[in-house]
Amino acid sequence: MIVYSQELFALLWLKYLKEQERQNRPLSSSARRRDTIINPRKDEDGNAMEIQITPRAANRLKQIMTNDSNPNLCLRVSVESGGCHGFQYLMSLTNTNQISDEDDTVFQGPEGAKVVMDEPSLELLKGSKVDYTMELIGSQFKIVDNPLATSSCGCGTSFDIKA
Repeated sequence: MIVYSQELFALLWLKYLKEQERQNRPLSSSARRRDTIINPRKDEDGNAMEIQITPRAANRLKQIMTNDSNPNLCLRVSVESGGCHGFQYLMSLTNTNQISDEDDTVFQGPEGAKVVMDEPSLELLKGSKVDYTMELIGSQFKIVDNPLATSSCGCGTSFDIKA
């Protein structure tokens, strides 16, 4: 067991807190602020259908909005049949004026990041997270931790669901 002096422990704790603040991450799930949902939906059991936007994805969306000088940009995520596992994720940037008040649900996360989904796509993605990944093969927005997906392809753009 490692024993730290109180001063060293305090310095390490402050460094940890600053890093958490820099990454815009809460210390616990109870500290997580509630994201805004416009036109919320419920599934057939009456449960709220929600997704999460990771701090990385929110930061990247903010960078894109700033670079394009367009605060009305949002990420549209949809699902269609196809791909090597039955369904595939489609992602595109769109303007908020192209959102349907009746058909779309908008999730606003940290830093003003907005993700929009139609109801059929949200039904397949509820409980998942929108993330931004940087890998050797490229950088992209990605759906992670989809509770309904049983398998996915190596690049993560298609998935199969629980029957």
